[in-house]
Amino acid sequence: MTTERLNPPDLSPPRGFSHAVVATGTRLVFLAGQTALDTDGKIEGDGLPEQFEKALTNLLTALHASGAAPADLARVTVYATDVADYRAHAAELGRIWRRLAGQDYPAMAVVEVVRLWDEQALVEIDGFAVLP
Repeated sequence: MTTERLNPPDLSPPRGFSHAVVATGTRLVFLAGQTALDTDGKIEGDGLPEQFEKALTNLLTALHASGAAPADLARVTVYATDVADYRAHAAELGRIWRRLAGQDYPAMAVVEVVRLWDEQALVEIDGFAVLP
């Protein structure tokens, strides 16, 4: 699989995402939304950074089970119950992303939602990857 991250100079410089990702491969991996659920089905963490880390860890666990790596992610959507809180923690969330998933960002969006399936969840992350 090859990926090319495109960030045209006519757009605002991206921070924490890529404007476009061109992925060439033969297998698609669709990743279900992951929250901060532990193996007992309970939400871990009281704050957004803790829940983001666990949700991302869960997403990457599913990704690795498919034989893919974080660099194979082409698209990720983050659903947050409070975008202002997400923005307030953006630097810390970026550090968590880089520590767990590396420096290559997929095309991303953050969407504010009223609530998530698990009422205690503050964030949910889904996405897809392209494999050779």
